[in-house]
Amino acid sequence: MSRAEQPSRRTVLAAAVAAAVVGSAGPAVAADATDSADAADTPARQGRQVDYRAWTTYTDWRGGSAKGARALAGARPGVVIAKPAGTTDYTDPHTGTTAAWEYATWTSPVHRLAVPATEVISSWNAHTPAGTWLQVELTGTYSDGTATPWYVMGRWAAGDGDIKRTSVDDQTDGKSTVWTDTFAIDDATTGLRLVSYRLRLTLYRKPGTRLTPTVWRLGAMGSDVPDRFTVPASTPGLAQELIVPRYSQEIHVGQYAEYDNGGEAWCSPTSSQMIIEYWGGRLTPAQLAWVDPAFADPQVCHAARYTYDYQYAGCGNWPFNAAYAATFKGLQGVVTRLGSLTDLETLIAAGIPAITSQSFLKEELTGAGYGTSGHLMTVIGFTADGDVIANDPFSPSDAAVRRVYKRREFENIWLRTKRYNASGKVVSGTGGVCYLYFPADLTHRRRKALAAVGVR
Repeated sequence: MSRAEQPSRRTVLAAAVAAAVVGSAGPAVAADATDSADAADTPARQGRQVDYRAWTTYTDWRGGSAKGARALAGARPGVVIAKPAGTTDYTDPHTGTTAAWEYATWTSPVHRLAVPATEVISSWNAHTPAGTWLQVELTGTYSDGTATPWYVMGRWAAGDGDIKRTSVDDQTDGKSTVWTDTFAIDDATTGLRLVSYRLRLTLYRKPGTRLTPTVWRLGAMGSDVPDRFTVPASTPGLAQELIVPRYSQEIHVGQYAEYDNGGEAWCSPTSSQMIIEYWGGRLTPAQLAWVDPAFADPQVCHAARYTYDYQYAGCGNWPFNAAYAATFKGLQGVVTRLGSLTDLETLIAAGIPAITSQSFLKEELTGAGYGTSGHLMTVIGFTADGDVIANDPFSPSDAAVRRVYKRREFENIWLRTKRYNASGKVVSGTGGVCYLYFPADLTHRRRKALAAVGVR
């Protein structure tokens, strides 16, 4: 239950926002090359409503437009600062501190969306040693031929000693708005869509040092999921359960008010930590030394601290959770949308659990025992009857985390985009949003499963 009921998780009304676009912390860079990676097997051309595109290879990084940055070859290619393009001041809105930073930029080619989108969510994987941080921005072209401004999609560092990682509010041009981590067309009923986009990285470091962030993955998910209160029922196709660590968010109620006070606010980092540890990610005693030794599962406290978005004032920023997962050696994290429980079955069969985002009334999910305007849980398998096995962090203890939810109920609360809240008001659903964490070194089977759900 990491998200309040914002008007923004799905399409929003333009009248809801009247603020000016917030400027970038660094200068713009022109880039008009067109992405040539669109292939015949893109998700949309397979009948999907989602287009996920990522830059991960040395060829990808060489194909962008760089100013002071360079592509890094090797087993895990990326982009780093080569020779800074300049120096700029940044005033941290959460500390009031102004500091000078050297910067370099990398801008992707234009990616033409196979699915002209009502929403876009970016995500990234990076290493930011102390003394460095990064910013991700998006600009695009609408279906009416006009362009968006450069929108800040996140200012991020793995740590919190240099800047406070943050989303940026009050970004709109009257046609679209950025809501925490999501670009959204203000009124999709007009038919307006985003038909292409570019992403821009700005890499920062303390002046006079040789430090650099390293970014291994940069991508975005564009989607046009139709408004729907219900979705078609899928046919069960798998009986399998993955053994994933179980952690309760509820045993942390009242812990660390500065990171949103534990409990229901921590479903996202708790779910993230479960899957990170499934893949072998571990925190050292030194990393956990800051946590009160009286607290159980200190790694959950750590995940909350290092996913916390100081503007959103919570731990539920989707890309920040994926980026946190990728700070563990050999892991990648993406935010995307899936189209069905069949997609989840494909991933589970390959040994890949998923973190799903959903909203529901208490009576809409049998056995949950609660209702929520936004909650993350980990799908770890399916029963012989096709029901969903989930590690649900909204549980009174670690031992109680494993739940079985009815297939039909679960797929509807997860995949729908419209629902009624307890007051009878029509509000939004997430339309199949999920986090996927997986190794950088993939087996053929896992690579194939990810490709089948549109992630490469």
